Amino acid sequence: MECTTMLELAPGWSTDVTRGPDWLFVRLRVSSPDWLDASGLAQSVWAILEQQFARRLVLELDELPHLSSSLLGELVRLSKRVRAKGGLIRLCGLSEENLEMLQLMRLDGCFPHFSSRADAVKGFRPSQPR
Repeated sequence: MECTTMLELAPGWSTDVTRGPDWLFVRLRVSSPDWLDASGLAQSVWAILEQQFARRLVLELDELPHLSSSLLGELVRLSKRVRAKGGLIRLCGLSEENLEMLQLMRLDGCFPHFSSRADAVKGFRPSQPR
């Protein structure tokens, strides 16, 4: 049984958190015009993981207009922390533009990206971005 909760995160960010079997799904949402600054986002998501006793995370990014450098930095911080604890982090729902940004920054190898939540859990690679 899945349970979804909406939470406010770092300033300018909100999320829907869904706990599934073995995975935590976090859908990031922009909640203010200052969303380009993602400072504190990694710590906020990490706190949710700790609270849920989860080590497997799927970040759903389909509602983000683009990946800012601040957000990419926070994703790297979060990824290092999750992996240091033996966990997994996967991205899903990247737009074609955001996938290109990830590739341009050479972070696509660090962040497995999938077209959907289901594919992320199963580990299937998408043939096309959403």
